[in-house]
Amino acid sequence: MSDEIDLRYKFLGGMIGSALGDAIGELAFRRPTKEDLLSEVENTEPLIYTDDTAMAIGLAESLVEVGGLDPQHLGNVFRANYGDEPWRGYASGPPTVFSKVERHGIAYSEAARTLYGGEGSFGNGAAMRIAPLGLLFHKASDLYQVAELSAAVTHAHPIGIDGAAVQVRAVAQAVGLDPRDPLSVDDFLGALLATARTAEMEGKLARVQELVNKDVPPQRAARELGQGVAVHRSLPFAIYSFLRHPSSFKDCLFCAALNGGDRDTLGAMACAISGAYLGVEAIPHGWQEKLENREHIEELAVELEAMG
Repeated sequence: MSDEIDLRYKFLGGMIGSALGDAIGELAFRRPTKEDLLSEVENTEPLIYTDDTAMAIGLAESLVEVGGLDPQHLGNVFRANYGDEPWRGYASGPPTVFSKVERHGIAYSEAARTLYGGEGSFGNGAAMRIAPLGLLFHKASDLYQVAELSAAVTHAHPIGIDGAAVQVRAVAQAVGLDPRDPLSVDDFLGALLATARTAEMEGKLARVQELVNKDVPPQRAARELGQGVAVHRSLPFAIYSFLRHPSSFKDCLFCAALNGGDRDTLGAMACAISGAYLGVEAIPHGWQEKLENREHIEELAVELEAMG
């Protein structure tokens, strides 16, 4: 990197990093040790991503096409991309929302509010896809508002929205930080704690701070923080993985994906932050070359950077 932070490297790192965290995290379900996972990555081409990256691509496509965030347009892009590739591994929530929009002609946010008995989803789906928003709006003062508008297309529960907002803030912070300078765990987490609005996310983020500062090993941290599909039981461990290994993309990914749970989404969330922090040059080139649809993802990253 030059004396000035190269934002293009950061945008590419966030987009490519998240996609690789997703694709390699998916491989970790059947290769759950570091040695086996490295061997699998070496022998797999292309590296296939899941719905996590498919939706991140859809978010970036919508941002680029509209020139900003339009929730209804975003929902339409999500729905079209799902129709083209329904096999990506989507949970039941988004297809249910898409179906209700098609049948009843209602807004996506209205359909999302009908899920789970009217409480809405507090899964990690809104957070896993949100890297493009954190990149584009990394200087914005109203990050919570844009995160909420993006999340509400499929997630209406306050915790689901809160997780998306915290992840947006994490990616946005990573863009603005110089990896050559020491990273302050307390400052980084302080900004996330100031962003969170639910007790569930606040409590877990405070615990991340304690676990990182006390050098608690990943297996124990994963048990305490959670590794499931609920965002307050997965995003905190993804953030822990980044903060435990801020100088190594590979180690961040291995920490996130090799300790059980929702491995692909943990990888996507942790590596979006890591990639946006370190830049694309810190990501193994051989991995990048194998990533499915890499050129399109790179083009979207470059277009997002140009919009800023």
